[in-house]
Amino acid sequence: MRTKAKTSGAVAAGQENTADAARPLLSVSDLVVECTTANGPVRLVDGFNLTMKAGERVALVGESGSGKTVTARSIMRLDPGFRLSGSIELQGQDLLALGEKDMAEVRGHKVGMVFQDPMSALNPLMTIGAQVMEPLRAAGLSKKVAHERARSVLEELGVANATQRMQAYPHEFSGGMRQRVVLAMALAGEPALLIADEPTTALDVRVQEQVLTLLDKVSCDRGLAVLLITHDLGTVAGFAHRVAVMYSGRKIHEGGVDEVYAEPAHPYTAGLLEAVPRIDVSVRRLPTIVGSPPHPSARPDGCAFHPRCSHSVARCQAEKPELTVLPSGGLVACHRYGEAGEEAAS
Repeated sequence: MRTKAKTSGAVAAGQENTADAARPLLSVSDLVVECTTANGPVRLVDGFNLTMKAGERVALVGESGSGKTVTARSIMRLDPGFRLSGSIELQGQDLLALGEKDMAEVRGHKVGMVFQDPMSALNPLMTIGAQVMEPLRAAGLSKKVAHERARSVLEELGVANATQRMQAYPHEFSGGMRQRVVLAMALAGEPALLIADEPTTALDVRVQEQVLTLLDKVSCDRGLAVLLITHDLGTVAGFAHRVAVMYSGRKIHEGGVDEVYAEPAHPYTAGLLEAVPRIDVSVRRLPTIVGSPPHPSARPDGCAFHPRCSHSVARCQAEKPELTVLPSGGLVACHRYGEAGEEAAS
């Protein structure tokens, strides 16, 4: 009987482990983010969906104002003034159901975040060491243990003489070194997911490459999932496995990087890619997407992109397109998808 019980227990444990392995690390379903204004509520993010596996790198791209950063910050629940609905599950735990105390434990320990501007993310009155140690001390680690872990992660990220540099202040570091410190703060709690919001903004090309190489190494070494928020499609090509394109608060295109870049299924994605300089093509002037994204409080009916789209038809102006599955397994929200091929064949 004991042997049988042990066998049953082993089978149950194996089934549980298999289920855990199949479960996404992050699952965002029908996320809606609203804020209150003098003219009433405004929907900033409208029904966003995303899943990520452990160790996967996903890029979230789009013009400024498309909702990328709001979406990322909502996963961390960093804006208490916003109303969130839908579901955000991390390792099977619904983050929207957590109280603030429990959510504070998730931040930094299950999810870390690298913000756009390292200078504004760092306290100019605190030493580097104190700031990297702060989340560790808040988690209950002793000062000695927190100091050692902070020193270790700074060394891992290429900060020479880490013990001495921990006594320095942010203004004594270069932009690239400050970004390493911000990354160290995000990684010190050993999270499973890292959200990197424009991590190379305001850095020169050489330092950008160093930061991205560092992110690549850390992701591989730690098996870390990375959600990269960026408008730089060149960065995406060399770093991410998948790319999700946002426009006016909605995800309108998603797929593997190679598939999306080779055959962009949405006119907006195609426009973004055409505006990227290429070393193998010489042009006098790069193409641009006419107009600008609509304000969240003044979105047009139908497809929000239709006022700027050269392929727009009457249906685009009246009916909001839903995401449909592409042959490659990706997703696109466009009424005209596939019509170009049909027209060419006829």
